[in-house]
Amino acid sequence: MNVRRNAAALAAIGVLAAAAPAVAAGPSPSPKASVPAGLYGKSDPTYDGVWRQSLTLVAQHTLGYRPATAAVDWLTGQQCANGSFAAFRATPAKACDAKTMVDTNSTAAAIQALHATGGHDAAVTKAVDWLKSVQNKDGGWGYNPGSPSDTNSTSVVVGALAATGADPAGVEKDGRSPYDALATWSIPCDQDGGGALAYQPDKKGKLAANADATAAGVTAALGKGFVARTGKAPASDTCAKADRPAPARIADNGGAYLAAAVARTGHLMSVLPGATDQPDYGNTADTVVALAADGRTAAAKKAYAFLEKHAGPWAARTGPAAYAQLILAAHSVGAQPGDFGGTSLVTSLNALGPEPHMGAAAEKQAKASDGGSHAGVWWSVGICLVAGIGIGFLLSTRKKRQP
Repeated sequence: MNVRRNAAALAAIGVLAAAAPAVAAGPSPSPKASVPAGLYGKSDPTYDGVWRQSLTLVAQHTLGYRPATAAVDWLTGQQCANGSFAAFRATPAKACDAKTMVDTNSTAAAIQALHATGGHDAAVTKAVDWLKSVQNKDGGWGYNPGSPSDTNSTSVVVGALAATGADPAGVEKDGRSPYDALATWSIPCDQDGGGALAYQPDKKGKLAANADATAAGVTAALGKGFVARTGKAPASDTCAKADRPAPARIADNGGAYLAAAVARTGHLMSVLPGATDQPDYGNTADTVVALAADGRTAAAKKAYAFLEKHAGPWAARTGPAAYAQLILAAHSVGAQPGDFGGTSLVTSLNALGPEPHMGAAAEKQAKASDGGSHAGVWWSVGICLVAGIGIGFLLSTRKKRQP
């Protein structure tokens, strides 16, 4: 679940140079847009409002909570009349127009959140129909309508389709499905980075391995979205050749690449331009989900153990989407997010916005995390939380970047 905003898109709006590595980030800049009631986090929502809200609602639902009405209403209020979503609309009462920068990633994330919370079938259907209307001829999607397809954007759309019960293989444009697009970005085993997926081909058509794109592509090839559980172990631990790999082969080859990438340290390294040599916590969290979904349990648990030991300060700096990513990583390996290195991801996330309603599953979760009484967990939150780092977070987690 990486934070799906690609470097090219951010560079186009002039913020790439401003992004700092999340682990080293200082205080957030003053928000360019006020943070409205109902939205999780206090950092500037201009570039990630819908994304972080959607991840939050999905994570809460996965834990057994019923998200607060105000939080869900904020998200539904961001939708344009044609079904699409932009990253953030400061004045949602104003109708969307040609200047509204809607995108596939925000729309697909919102679909997963609204489908999970339930009761928003009309909004979900309109959003899915919009995504289908902007599918590219190669079967994939780019970040913005009409932009070249990329692995990350295509994968988050696949996750949205799968979450609503649609078969991504049956969503075609000119006879090509998103799985056809993923196959074209899967690097052959006998080439450098074999098994990995590229973000997209370069100008000469060459593919370069990208761990972020690979994690997204693995979950998509398995027909999964933000939420995944441990799958069946693959038949081989290594990349297996195939002229035109089927989705399962794309996933297994990508999983083999990711397992090797985290084998020594348990984490991925940041590849952001200008970033210091440091772990990439967001993409490592996404890698945990991908490895677990592909049945690579040992590798997934090793990476999760690294996160549990080291990722707490990053999440506190970064905000709701980071906590949500870690919760979904914990869910994928059957870990306890209420006890993450001695802190609770659950209460830390819930404290950043409207309090969700605790269902039976959430009650069980709270008791399991503190030995029977969740009151202490609720009161131990908050003090150590720091405001999110806004745009820097977008670049440090799951929104797409090229090597």
